[in-house]
Amino acid sequence: MTTAFRAVLAFTLLAGFYVLVGLIVAAAIFLDVLLIIDFHATALKFAIVLTLASGALVRTLVMVSRRREGEQPGVPVGREHEPVLWQTVEELAQRVRTAPPDEIRLVPEVNAAVSEDTRFLGLKATRRRMFIGLPLLQTLTVDELRAVLGHELGHYSGAHTRLGAPVYRGRVSLIATVQGLRNHPFVQRLFTWYAKLYLRVSQAVSRKQELEADRFAVAIGGRQATSGALKKIRLTAAGWETYVDSYLTLTGAGGTRPATVFGGFHALMSDPERQAELAKLSERPEEVSPYDSHPSMAERLAAIEHLPEPQQVPDPRSALTLLIDPNVAVQAVEQSMWSPEAATTLRPVPWEELVAHAMYAGRNADALHDLAVAGQQVMGASRPYLDAAFEAIARGRQAELEAKLLESGWNPSPTLLAGVLGQALEAVLIQLGEAKWTLSWSGPARLLFDDGEEVALSEYAAQVATNSEAVGGLRRWLGDHGMRHDYVPIEEPPASDPAIPQPTPADLHHLPG
Repeated sequence: MTTAFRAVLAFTLLAGFYVLVGLIVAAAIFLDVLLIIDFHATALKFAIVLTLASGALVRTLVMVSRRREGEQPGVPVGREHEPVLWQTVEELAQRVRTAPPDEIRLVPEVNAAVSEDTRFLGLKATRRRMFIGLPLLQTLTVDELRAVLGHELGHYSGAHTRLGAPVYRGRVSLIATVQGLRNHPFVQRLFTWYAKLYLRVSQAVSRKQELEADRFAVAIGGRQATSGALKKIRLTAAGWETYVDSYLTLTGAGGTRPATVFGGFHALMSDPERQAELAKLSERPEEVSPYDSHPSMAERLAAIEHLPEPQQVPDPRSALTLLIDPNVAVQAVEQSMWSPEAATTLRPVPWEELVAHAMYAGRNADALHDLAVAGQQVMGASRPYLDAAFEAIARGRQAELEAKLLESGWNPSPTLLAGVLGQALEAVLIQLGEAKWTLSWSGPARLLFDDGEEVALSEYAAQVATNSEAVGGLRRWLGDHGMRHDYVPIEEPPASDPAIPQPTPADLHHLPG
């Protein structure tokens, strides 16, 4: 089946989708009118089902048709800003015999893409855009980036973007329709079957188009640069996913954000241990599905090896050399990643400080607060002294402490008290300046003493949590590190009546059991 035939079939199926919607709406109207003319109780049930399903269909399609394109991502760069990049793109557009884009945007993604605003079901193009991911500029050579851009411009040359716009909108409409029919299982099954057929056909067209675009990439950059770019993009995408999930998600802790997003990503990708980890991830076999929009990496690399090698002069420089001032571009793209509120309210800090804030907030702050409050409640103290929790353990009232922790939202666990105690002790060492969460681009952050030794308190906390006699040793150990018995880890409002005498921290050891 040729790509052209599949494309025609995709358009036919898209038209058939709207015909199917029309038939269901028409059937609902016919049954409703029939019931008005000649009422039959047996037909009432079918009329109600069809009428409700038709309403859901029409409502979904109206919502999809009213949905407007959101603001374009990234930062637009004009010819006056990045003349070398524009010159490169325009020269490549000539080589693949297509018009250059009207707009180039740098985006914070491991991706390069083109889009085309169209009218009359893709017959007329109105505006072309090219999106270039800044992480690609950080990791690819000029040769490899030229191959990538040649691939994307090849989509223009093959009119793939004109087909893509209506096909994509049809895809959105079908998926939204299936989701909107969740209360009508029979009709939903009908549209689910139709959507799967449409996706299989349209995605098969997309896969063929990707292989066609790879031919343009090889004609521009050669087989080695094209294959190298595909492998690097897969590796970089795995690194970016790790970076976003494990590091960028720390944003907001302590009212902070990273002072440099792409500087951190460069540091992660430059770490030898992380490079080895990502290399293993990128070498894993791919899962192949008929609903994939791209062929598998293995299929693309095999096809590239059979394409003719063009004559060219290699350019192994970093792709960042195509930018007049990479630092300016980096700062502009980073700024586009933050909402106006985040840009003004979150304080930019070095990654080391951000990690220290985030790890304390995520692991230690709640444990310290909740254990002190639980100790206050169990021992009847006036304030949430952490030593009150130690006294409860010393008196064998661990079960009561755990019950209070459960009320605070902690999940049940046989080691609940030991876990919370260990995290709270870590928090004390951090607040006393004895330890600090330390950034690592190789893996999770580590809590280290000043001399570089890792803080490991889980076994000790488990021993204290189960042995009342160990509390004395814990108090002496914390005292050696500078913690006083009257240590209160959280701010408390002043007493409502200062005339009422309050127990002192020293009284905690003499409270009634």
